[in-house]
Amino acid sequence: LPCFEPYGAFYVFPDISEFGMTSEDFCTAFLKAENVAVVPGSAFGECGDKHVRISYAYSVDTLKEAMKRMARFIEGLRQQPF
Repeated sequence: LPCFEPYGAFYVFPDISEFGMTSEDFCTAFLKAENVAVVPGSAFGECGDKHVRISYAYSVDTLKEAMKRMARFIEGLRQQPF
């Protein structure tokens, strides 16, 4: 996913616009499908709606597992017809 490199923060804010859904819908679907919580970008203002906020203030093992689940979830979204 497109994302700016974070400077001095412990979270990233990737762009999810390619999926044609709101950040709330993306977060809800991701939580239900993979049991991983991320924050809707809309919580940070209207311009954040096509983004999600992902914290990486976790252990390396936890992050690896979460990213594996996110990759699987995103692959599934990319295979769905719009």
